[in-house]
Amino acid sequence: MNAISRLAFAVFLSILSQLSVQAQTPASRFTHADSLRGGLRPERTSYDVLFYDLSLRVDPATQTIQGSNTIRYKVVKPFRRMQVDLFASMAVRSITQKGSNGQLKPLAYTRDGNALFITLPDAPAAGQVRDITISYAGKPQIAKNAPWDGGFVWRKDTTTARQADWVTVACEGTGASLWWPNKDHLSDEPDSMRIRCRVPKGLTCVSNGKLVGQKPAAGGTQTEWTWFVHYPINNYNVTLNITDYAHISDTYTAKDGQKLALDYYVLPGNLARAKAHFAQVKPMLACYETHFGKYPFWRDGYKLVETPYWGMEHQSAVAYGNKYRNNAYGFDFIIIHESGHEYFGNSLSCADQAEMWIHESFTTYAEALYMACTQDEARTIGYLNNQRKLIKNKFPMLGPLGVNAEQEDTDIYYKGAWMLHTLRHAVNNDKTWFAAIRALATEKQRSIVYTDEIIDFLGKQTGVNLRPLFDQYLRHADLPTFEYKLAGKGTDELEMSYRWVADTDGFNLPVWVRTSTSDWQLLRPTRSWQTLTLKAGAGPVSVDRDKGLFDVRITAVE
Repeated sequence: MNAISRLAFAVFLSILSQLSVQAQTPASRFTHADSLRGGLRPERTSYDVLFYDLSLRVDPATQTIQGSNTIRYKVVKPFRRMQVDLFASMAVRSITQKGSNGQLKPLAYTRDGNALFITLPDAPAAGQVRDITISYAGKPQIAKNAPWDGGFVWRKDTTTARQADWVTVACEGTGASLWWPNKDHLSDEPDSMRIRCRVPKGLTCVSNGKLVGQKPAAGGTQTEWTWFVHYPINNYNVTLNITDYAHISDTYTAKDGQKLALDYYVLPGNLARAKAHFAQVKPMLACYETHFGKYPFWRDGYKLVETPYWGMEHQSAVAYGNKYRNNAYGFDFIIIHESGHEYFGNSLSCADQAEMWIHESFTTYAEALYMACTQDEARTIGYLNNQRKLIKNKFPMLGPLGVNAEQEDTDIYYKGAWMLHTLRHAVNNDKTWFAAIRALATEKQRSIVYTDEIIDFLGKQTGVNLRPLFDQYLRHADLPTFEYKLAGKGTDELEMSYRWVADTDGFNLPVWVRTSTSDWQLLRPTRSWQTLTLKAGAGPVSVDRDKGLFDVRITAVE
């Protein structure tokens, strides 16, 4: 999930997760349905999705949708049974495939909850490319509290007298299969996608990618909008935004002179406010270009689309619902955070829900980088320290694989950002660190990435073994603790003994310390005791916690 209600929702999740853990053992937390959604079995791994061709009609009056999705796939290993996901609330009308004679043939299937298991007439050889088409209809799940609770949102635009229908959808975590059939697993993205949406005449349908056409349909009572996504896209990013939108068109000029299309779709009554408020988009894109390279979905352009919920990082069609408000630091959090996901989450995408730290940690860290681009270091540290107060340290940030596990709390945001800030100071060379982050974003762009892959990549780029630090913060709930004690060594000297108390072997995060009469000096603690001689009367020891995420404990003063 990608726009988190900073404090209230964090507290809510924390309470909820504690109750859940008390009531269940870890093994019992996950159901058969979780395994169907989160697991990779031959019915999924035997084929690779190449293209989705989604076509549907949305009827706001009845809150229903109907349509079809054609799935073009490449055979990885011969198979006769494949899994496609579609919520049980959506009725399958037919599943067909072209036979050798070019005629459509119906395919048999069975349901297991929200999963469809389709039987093919033969087992195609590896490397073959085939299509299946699933026609379906129904009332999609309604979101109780989008975007945290997935589903459709059916509203009215109250900014004008017309009060046009206003329909949107957000489905991260819950699953894209709540409203369209697909292989609903993060490990497989189509190379491209077409989205055709029919809506009542007078309404605009804004989706992902580039608008390639609109035309009258159903005798002029509807309009069909066609969008084409030129790049890989993860399923939960596919979206629809429907109302009588006002449109603002602009461009951003990259450092190489290339022009990026900027399109803003807002409620008509908010047009004037949007024109002024969205001025912060260009400085943001310039900052992100410096740190992460050029915007990764250039052909599709960058869009902000007004929604009745807070926000969501829908690829090239970022959902915006923050009511044109800046925070105490002078920027609109939803614009900065959700747009950061275009680089981390949409371009670099994790392969399993349990690795969602990749999306959220880097994107929350991007907020701090934006602060550094536009404000001073002191304000940036202040911003980070405000986020530090929200860290829970109750669950590891890396969850269990294969069961569609969502994180128990918000640590993948704030603790994750602080982990990266800590690694920056562990590298102790900003030029090297920021070059490594940029290399990660550009060399791995538009690809599926894994936790170990990122650890190895950043370690190689920086020349520093970052694995013990990553392992401590990702795989363990507790923070490392810098433990020290002071003892008199004589009339003029004190002996400071210090070490790390940590879960991970080899944990060796550098720490900056000083006394009231000394300058900052860099210590390199390990899990074994080391000693340092100080002048007697030097005053209390200060530990710089602005450069790292850890606890401090004084065990003895003699």
